[in-house]
Amino acid sequence: MTRFGHFRNLVASILLGCVVLCLNTSGQDLPLVKNDDFQPLSAQVIRVAKALRHLGAPLTEAQQAELDSALESTDPGEGVKLIQQVLDPLCLVGVNINPESRVKAQAGAAPKQLMQQGWRVFLVKVHNEAGVTAQLRCRSRNAAKMHDSKNDPEPRDRITPRELTRRWLDVSMYDGAPLVDRLSGLEIEYRIVELFSRDQGKREAQLAFDVGQGTQDLGFRNRVDLLFECEPCVEVRIEVLDHDGTPTTGSFIFRDQRGRVYPARARRLAPDFFFHDQVYRSHGEAVLLPAGNYTVDYTRGPEYRLLQREISVPPQSEHTEKFRLQRWINMAEAGWHSGDHHVHAAGCAHYSSPTKGVDPSDMMLHIQGEDLNVGCVLTWGPCWYHQKQFFEGGVNNISTPQNIMRYDVEVSGFPSSHAGHLVLLRLTEDDYPGTTRIEEWPTWDLPILQWAKEQGGVVGFAHSGWGLQVDAEELPAYDIPQFDGIGANEYIVDVTHDACDFISAVDTPAIWELNIWYHTLNCGFTTRISGETDFPCIYGERVGLGRIYVKSPPDKSLDFDNWVQGVKDGRSYCCDGLTHLFDFQIDGLGVGEPGESGRPSVLAVASGEPLKARVSAAALLGETPNEEIRDRNLHKKPYWHVERARFEDTRQVPVELVVNGTVVESQLIEADGTVQDVEFSFTPERSCWVALRVFPAAHTNPIFVEVDNQPILASKRSAQWCLDAVDACWKSKSPLIHEDERESARDAYDHARETYRTILAKAHDDR
Repeated sequence: MTRFGHFRNLVASILLGCVVLCLNTSGQDLPLVKNDDFQPLSAQVIRVAKALRHLGAPLTEAQQAELDSALESTDPGEGVKLIQQVLDPLCLVGVNINPESRVKAQAGAAPKQLMQQGWRVFLVKVHNEAGVTAQLRCRSRNAAKMHDSKNDPEPRDRITPRELTRRWLDVSMYDGAPLVDRLSGLEIEYRIVELFSRDQGKREAQLAFDVGQGTQDLGFRNRVDLLFECEPCVEVRIEVLDHDGTPTTGSFIFRDQRGRVYPARARRLAPDFFFHDQVYRSHGEAVLLPAGNYTVDYTRGPEYRLLQREISVPPQSEHTEKFRLQRWINMAEAGWHSGDHHVHAAGCAHYSSPTKGVDPSDMMLHIQGEDLNVGCVLTWGPCWYHQKQFFEGGVNNISTPQNIMRYDVEVSGFPSSHAGHLVLLRLTEDDYPGTTRIEEWPTWDLPILQWAKEQGGVVGFAHSGWGLQVDAEELPAYDIPQFDGIGANEYIVDVTHDACDFISAVDTPAIWELNIWYHTLNCGFTTRISGETDFPCIYGERVGLGRIYVKSPPDKSLDFDNWVQGVKDGRSYCCDGLTHLFDFQIDGLGVGEPGESGRPSVLAVASGEPLKARVSAAALLGETPNEEIRDRNLHKKPYWHVERARFEDTRQVPVELVVNGTVVESQLIEADGTVQDVEFSFTPERSCWVALRVFPAAHTNPIFVEVDNQPILASKRSAQWCLDAVDACWKSKSPLIHEDERESARDAYDHARETYRTILAKAHDDR
């Protein structure tokens, strides 16, 4: 039995996941109110009846007939009385607002029946003696939020297991059309409240009503305690088949006819995340749904098409639905394995209480559900001391041949964080030497990078663009950023010490993150880029929204050490998952492959030698533009997206040849999901780095072309930019470097300055 299979012995007949309001005089009768406001009350209850139909909980034919008869009354006082006699038995609660605007509540006669994992609809009678026109609010301690997200290294258990048991309810006053969101001021009117139950069986809830701060009646009389019987829902077993018919894991969004998402987000705990619409299920697992009709969106990451279909869940204990996924591209089959090197299991949107983040099995379900071949789960400041227990110094033992998960470290929430957050991959030890607390770590980046590399780590900067904002819309840009953020700030120094393997892309504005990279490449450095999501901090929608694809050996097998070495060697490209530039080569040398010198991606040529750059390109765009994304400022999310690259109103995107940071040629391809071969011819005048991009959606790593064995010294302007950037970085970061480390840091910065001065003296004039 799976973790979703505890409800096999359910009742054979269940009502649709909303209430059937039935005339039932059992329970507490609400007092009749004498009143002559028949005409406005009639109009209000007609709207209530329409709202009940809209919510899928209409009055029965008998109730509607009785209400229609009451509305035909010619005696106003008698008509008001008859309306109350029809609707009062359907009220869960009666609310009285006295002349001083004090609110008290009492239980009504409506049956106290709810549906597990479903919503039910009830009436609330309002006796408004004060003529208040504020919004009527309903709250419940049983509907308190399920989690707390304090980003502390050692968060307290603010929400105990006992509290989780109590928080089984969700409450919502329905104030939408045809109703209005405020009370009318009539002495009598009816409102609608919706209740959701996470559980089955008997459950007690306390509902509290008010019309604003301080309006609760004395003695807590605005509260009412109700005992509900919560009927069980249906265990819907999911059969998930890949494009080739093999069982797999998929992403599913279940919506009812009102567009509400199931399971209800507010009542979720892992492996289902409250900040997602989707849930992930492997073949044979289940989701709990009330009987009814649903629209299901299903997919498995950006290499799959997003499909939709309608399902009907019958009122029975179990039900099975089969879903067959469709790919539009299969990069693993082509030998390119996807990964997201920056995923978190704690912090940001995750729970710090009650669960101190989520467990490896939860993260693995999401990695598989988004078809990530490699997911690097990075433990960082929040919940550090709890989450670091999952670090193994190797691949996690629940990994599969197709989906590898490894726990490593992001240096964030540590004393050096001001200098830029660091991604440390392939560590064998996750505690910095001589430390037991994170507060004891260095206050700048270089010592940490060097320590990680000494143990065989592959290291780089996270969310590179933060702190490197420039106003330009083209690359490279020459204004100096403030270096006041947590991106690749101290990279400008560390790259001169051969201490940084990559900087991250895709999760910050493309101009900001690529600009510093272009400048350092122009100075002859060979740092690579890698794609990340920073889930669920920068992007919480799903893991792998930003990703890197690494070329695997000819046998196409997946191995973490080989994969992460590919990140270091640049045997890769990064992208949004909807745009692909793979098998990039120049004159037969593939990106990341060793050249004659044995160095990865280094091609030795003679001056005047014509070269051919080739790549297989593919992208998937909708047939019509998504103007909301396409026309959005580049500084706003989504930072990388194929829609931003669309050429005018066509279904084409340009593949651009970039030489020393400048686009020298481009070709349009159809973004219809087909793979197309693209070829460029060029003759380099001097040594250069060459890459391909679809901006801003995909970017290859460079191939370094050395003409007549000369180094790449491409740009005096880039060298001057880097020199000035060191000064800007020191001005921003040095005040936060601890005094006993500042001399070493100053020496490292001086080394960087001298390096860039030497490059400046030898570099080519810009043309």
